[in-house]
Amino acid sequence: MRLSTSLATGAAALTLLVTLSGCGSDSDSGSGAKTGADSVFGSDGSADGGSVTGGGDSSGQSTADGLPRASDAASVAEYLNRYTPCQDVATGDDYDAQDDGEAWGTDEAEDPAWGIEERAVCTDGSGGPIALLIAPDMKKFQTAAKSSGDKFLVGEDFAVVPVGDEAIRSLQPSGLRFLTCEADLAVPSGFEKEPALVDGCVLTNYVPE
Repeated sequence: MRLSTSLATGAAALTLLVTLSGCGSDSDSGSGAKTGADSVFGSDGSADGGSVTGGGDSSGQSTADGLPRASDAASVAEYLNRYTPCQDVATGDDYDAQDDGEAWGTDEAEDPAWGIEERAVCTDGSGGPIALLIAPDMKKFQTAAKSSGDKFLVGEDFAVVPVGDEAIRSLQPSGLRFLTCEADLAVPSGFEKEPALVDGCVLTNYVPE
């Protein structure tokens, strides 16, 4: 799917924080997901090739703790492009109007319970959508995610929902964390698993097949 409307990339600032701090520092940021996202993680889709010019400063800076942070969706797209294509960035409304609504979050972005301040969509190298969600109140987002049962890849103040399996695997080493509220999730040896901001939810750098 080609998206004709791109997000403005002007003053977006990206700050990359390199290690996980027990569920995302003291800031109230979080992530959550809906039922549609369940079909995303562990799906059979694929992604490859491509790039997009993101918003924000040059490659970002790092500090000693925390998850990746981004000020807006254009910055998220720039960050993702380091690991997997995130091209033809469009606002969520423009994507929904031009395509078939496959990207996660059409209804959730309008629901105050999720605390989503901005929703955009980019496409991976195979044309599969990646939903980009700015959610500064991460605890609020995780609470909604727990209620819905959905799953995301999350940063400090944003979440992404890729469809293609190749895109998902390419993002596994990105510093993002997989958010799930499944208490019985088994994480293989060598992977991290930390409590999330909401009781019963965890963050891990392991993404189930």
